[in-house]
Amino acid sequence: MTGLEIDVVVPTFNGRELTARCLEHLGQQTVANRVIVVDDASTDGTSDMLRERHPEVTVIELERNAGFSRAVNAGIRASTAELVVLINNDVECRPEFVKRITGPLVEDSSIGMVAGLLLQADGERVDSLGLEVDSTLAAFPRYWGRPAGDKHLDGDGLLGPVGGAAAYRRSALEEAGGFDEAIFGYGEDVDLALRMRAAGWSCAAAPGAVGVHLGSASFGRHSPRQVYHRGWSRAYLLRKYGVAGRPVALARALGSEAGSVAWQLAFTRDASGLRGRIAGWRAAHPELEVPDGVVNRRIGLFETLRRRGSYRA
Repeated sequence: MTGLEIDVVVPTFNGRELTARCLEHLGQQTVANRVIVVDDASTDGTSDMLRERHPEVTVIELERNAGFSRAVNAGIRASTAELVVLINNDVECRPEFVKRITGPLVEDSSIGMVAGLLLQADGERVDSLGLEVDSTLAAFPRYWGRPAGDKHLDGDGLLGPVGGAAAYRRSALEEAGGFDEAIFGYGEDVDLALRMRAAGWSCAAAPGAVGVHLGSASFGRHSPRQVYHRGWSRAYLLRKYGVAGRPVALARALGSEAGSVAWQLAFTRDASGLRGRIAGWRAAHPELEVPDGVVNRRIGLFETLRRRGSYRA
């Protein structure tokens, strides 16, 4: 169909049965593709299951749990196709997912990345159609909570795809340098999209590329580990992209981050979010600028706070 080869990279960590279900759905795709599963040092027998039940899949086993960025980069390095699709192991793709998410890359050479449509576990509501960011680079899943059959899902305000349902042009990935391996989890897709946009690549939405996001909860919802890594990535990106050098954005970021930390302390009685932010800030170097035209200006301060409150519920 495309004339270009397609490799599908699936990172997994302790998600044996979810990964098996993901691969079953990938086996039903309407276009040819090669699947590469990166086992990020699972301890639940994932690699054994892959060898026994899916010998057709290329398996990369990491010696230690390295995080999403390193796992995906390992899969990309092992791939050879010009079109690279990323799918989280907790996503069940409909049969035309791979065909539809790679379509825009074939049709338009200026497009470097494509966002697929993820539905929530019940299949009734939208989980995301890519990502959008406010002026402080706080990222939000586009159209979250909308009815699955909504006919008005488009690419307006789209920054880039979520890492769990994305397609990339290899040349664009290589030009941008791939995923930042300093980021263990959360925000790596935002960072890559920003660098690809800065390099001149555009992003398209593919609402016809549908997957159901079951939710693996690898970090555990509101667990100290999850809160730490979210905080780390948030501060890391704020400093990496020089938000501190823009007084209005910095004041807004400080206010919203202080609110998040206060909420975490009040409701989880844990300072992991604060510790993560301190560590992430220290790890970053202010080296890049936010590209023009990537911020969704309709997401003001109150809208940012409203969305954060909705996702915590």
